Amino acid sequence: MAKKGNRVQVILECTEHKESGKPGTSRYISTKNKRNTPDRIELRKYNPILRRYTLHKEIK
Repeated sequence: MAKKGNRVQVILECTEHKESGKPGTSRYISTKNKRNTPDRIELRKYNPILRRYTLHKEIK
């Protein structure tokens, strides 16, 4: 039987991509521990369309 953990999958979306006006989106899938980080996470990830590292925030 599978154990029920606190880790959940989250989707991270680029915040600067919408303002650039270029088509497409930059999204990553990651996991986080709900108990340790109940808030939405923010990570600096690579955006291949803008060709630089940008801030990605968790979306629901």
